[in-house]
Amino acid sequence: MITVLFFAQLREQLGHDKLTLHSAFYDIGALRHYLMAQHKEWQAYLAPDNSLAAVNQCLVNDHHPLHSGDEVAFFPPVTGG
Repeated sequence: MITVLFFAQLREQLGHDKLTLHSAFYDIGALRHYLMAQHKEWQAYLAPDNSLAAVNQCLVNDHHPLHSGDEVAFFPPVTGG
């Protein structure tokens, strides 16, 4: 089981704040691809250029492996100022 969280404007754009998935995913890229394939309207929002990913509260890239019990968070890129 993997818990997927959506933060900031992604939460509003996707209409979800949390999903629980019982499927296994090799890495973040596979999870991202699965979510975009299941919800075509999510493709623009979850594209790698438009969202960052964290696993268990650590920022990761799409090649980061996933394991049962992981918590994945997607959120828009942030800027400081």
